[in-house]
Amino acid sequence: MRWVFVIVGALLTLSGAVWTLQGLNVLGGSAMSGATMWAIIGPIVAVIGLILLFSGVRRFRS
Repeated sequence: MRWVFVIVGALLTLSGAVWTLQGLNVLGGSAMSGATMWAIIGPIVAVIGLILLFSGVRRFRS
């Protein structure tokens, strides 16, 4: 079960980072580029991913 937290957390963190960069128009080439909504949603998803990632790693060590 702890591997699920690690994998899902890593995927959410990566997705949130990409969405943030697209929302800030750093990464172009999609409909999300330059859209402020994705610059707000991206960091929220990334933080949720980090929480899941760290909780999975912490469960793994104990």
